[in-house]
Amino acid sequence: MKSSDSHKPDLDWSQIRETVRMMNLAVAQIEISMKEGDDSVDTLTDTFTTMAARVQVVEGLAKEQVKAGNDMQDIIDQCEAVSGEMQHAIIAFQFYDKLTQRLSHVSSSLGSLVDLVGDNTRLFNPIEWTLLQEKIKAKYTMPAEHQMFELMMQGMSIEEVLKQTAQAMKPEDDIELF
Repeated sequence: MKSSDSHKPDLDWSQIRETVRMMNLAVAQIEISMKEGDDSVDTLTDTFTTMAARVQVVEGLAKEQVKAGNDMQDIIDQCEAVSGEMQHAIIAFQFYDKLTQRLSHVSSSLGSLVDLVGDNTRLFNPIEWTLLQEKIKAKYTMPAEHQMFELMMQGMSIEEVLKQTAQAMKPEDDIELF
């Protein structure tokens, strides 16, 4: 038997059940996004494969050039191409790592929230909410996550938090170039 929902409420209808369903939807969407993000790894794999092929070309060119005593510009061009591709790959890895960390934290947090909201014995207990917040905050590893958490807990709107976080973040602080 299907339980009551907001489209066909009856005496069994519950806003808590509706909230849990919506949070579970958010968790599912995050999980799917993380799986789709794995496409970035495929791109990285292709990039590294291309770089390996270029290195083989460089090696062959170097051997030929040394034997012939010719100009080394071809080798320099290939080396520069490999370096550029490596920078792109490293940046993609770093962005993907940050993305999966954040999505994993959000998914875990939403799962914990669903557990709390779905448990009537804990739902109205302020201590349980404090414990949930501490659990969520403890999982954060990036300064931006901690800042967002603190601003949200101060009661700021999403728009205000995003604006302040964007102002505080410097793109060059997040990505290491080699």
